[in-house]
Amino acid sequence: MPVTGIAAEIAPTRYAHHIRARALTVRHGRRLAVAGIDLDLGTGVHGLLGPNGAGKTTLIRTLATVLTPHGGELELLGAARRSRGELREVRRRLGYLPQAFGHYRRFTVREFVEYMAWLKEVPRRRTADAVQHAIDRVDLTGRADDRMGSLSGGMLRRAGIAQAIVNDPDILLLDEPTVGLDPAQRLEFRALLRDIGEQSCVLVSTHLVEDVAAACTSVVLIDEGGTVFAGHVDGIRAAGTDADPGDSDIERGYSAILRRHREAKARGPK
Repeated sequence: MPVTGIAAEIAPTRYAHHIRARALTVRHGRRLAVAGIDLDLGTGVHGLLGPNGAGKTTLIRTLATVLTPHGGELELLGAARRSRGELREVRRRLGYLPQAFGHYRRFTVREFVEYMAWLKEVPRRRTADAVQHAIDRVDLTGRADDRMGSLSGGMLRRAGIAQAIVNDPDILLLDEPTVGLDPAQRLEFRALLRDIGEQSCVLVSTHLVEDVAAACTSVVLIDEGGTVFAGHVDGIRAAGTDADPGDSDIERGYSAILRRHREAKARGPK
């Protein structure tokens, strides 16, 4: 599939790994929220799973350059981004949807996405088309001129996804993106992720394992800031048994991997 739109305007580079981390550590106050994680993520849709408090949001915020690592190595789009100029460059190629995103209630959906396109330095001559395309992709075409303050929770979430993809990002980071979406919208969202993942690196943080099973090719499962599993989705499916809790193979596998990890940790080193 040829590269079009904003991605063509900024001539994206192919990377062996869009995201590469080695022994990455990040503190949240006094707590080590990310404890020595390794990552090698390229083109495709990748799931970030883990229970509440596992460190998923801290890791996503670090990859989004919101937080600074305290240790280890982190490369985004082929290089370690340290200087202000390097950070600005990577942010132009990044899409990020946090769990809670700020917006002006009196902005229309179109104005909000336009504002985010301006922040991401989308070329002015392409802004109108890019904004409309992003709004269309999240099925808000008929609400584009409605104020953000009038939207339902699910519509607000879709507006957040639109701003995250308006610059055709090389890396797309989504933290609990399906919160507030109804079943039909979740199906459409999964299809959108698969489409974006054909040319970009998409990392989806969620506790909904079925979303990962349907949209992701690989999974990173973390607990207490450390990696418990990293590999193909089928590896999680195969890990469970009928005795493990869950309503599907992937839910049972998720439960089994976490249980075994915690049992091994409780036993301590041999």
